[in-house]
Formats: sequence, C-alpha cells, structure tokens
Amino acid sequence: MRTENQIKSKINELTMQKKMLHTRLTALKENSPERDSLLNQETRLDDMITMLEWVLFEPSGSYHM
Repeated sequence: MRTENQIKSKINELTMQKKMLHTRLTALKENSPERDSLLNQETRLDDMITMLEWVLFEPSGSYHM
C-alpha cells in the first residue's frame, strides 16, 4: 500500500505532465494529426489523477442500498 505522500507526489507528477501536454496542445493547429493522440493522453492522465484522488480522499457512504 502506498503512503499518502507517495500518492500526493504521483498526483503532482501527473498534473505536471498534463500541464506540459496542454502546452503542446495549444501550440498545435486544430487539424493536426498529433492532436487526437495528445487528447487521448490527456484523457488518460485525467482518469489516473481521478483514481488517485479517489484513493486519497475515499468517499464516505455506501454504494449499495
């Protein structure tokens, strides 16, 4: 099991990757073939960040009624 600091560090790392990716995206033209690939990478980064945040800030309550 990872520690809270390790998870926060990974979230920060992924957030920095997302910022760099966003910078690359803004430099591309709308019809660039590389754009779709970068958008897919951005979606994957968002998903990974969300999952790590869920682990870090585990929701309370029940999913089953």
